[in-house]
Amino acid sequence: MNTPSYTGVDIRKNMCEPINVLIVEDEPLIIDVLKNALNSISESNGRYDFKVKSATNSDLALNEIDRAVKSVPFDLILLDISIPPSSDKRILSGEDLGIEIKSLFPKVKVIVFTSHNNNYRLNNILKSIDPDGFLIKSDINYLKLLDAIQSVLQEPPYYSKAIQQLIRRHISNSFVLDKIDRQLLYHLHKGAKTSEIAELVCLSKSAVEQRKYGLKTTFEVDNGSDRDLIVKAEIAGFL
Repeated sequence: MNTPSYTGVDIRKNMCEPINVLIVEDEPLIIDVLKNALNSISESNGRYDFKVKSATNSDLALNEIDRAVKSVPFDLILLDISIPPSSDKRILSGEDLGIEIKSLFPKVKVIVFTSHNNNYRLNNILKSIDPDGFLIKSDINYLKLLDAIQSVLQEPPYYSKAIQQLIRRHISNSFVLDKIDRQLLYHLHKGAKTSEIAELVCLSKSAVEQRKYGLKTTFEVDNGSDRDLIVKAEIAGFL
């Protein structure tokens, strides 16, 4: 996809303009809740005219994004982190999709939703996507959801309680896994061998081994097996 020249809505200055929204969520019931929240906000203040698209997996989301690149850019993204990967495995989660969206639409506002509550995972999302809103699903109810969306539209960022606590604690483990690291973990978890992973992530076998060594150091299993690494990555919420 080619990077568009962005001419989207400045949400805070042109409240009467339509706001183009993409909801990326694999649970239809949650999509309905989010749509209802947007409708409620629109009806209560009369300033927002939400034009909503939705996608339940990465492939459908990429299709919507491609159409927006060629026509009208998105102004607001409501993004679940735990969505099915794309068929080509280029996008493994909502995190990869969020990074892609930010690169294509620099002015877009992104609200991330996740069920993860592990500091490693949350810290990685904060640094890789830098979302305008970041909500832990167990932290919020419907009224807080309304507050979060309106806050992001008017004066971001908005972080739910767990994210605020995370930031205040100044997490000592400040590493961020890049896309190749996350793909390596994904394929390792699926049982792929080093030679297969090397082909899948376009690295040499020695480079894959170096990456694995680095990941084992990061997850403090320096002398452990690949299985030990997978277990730690699962505990940390990366798998």
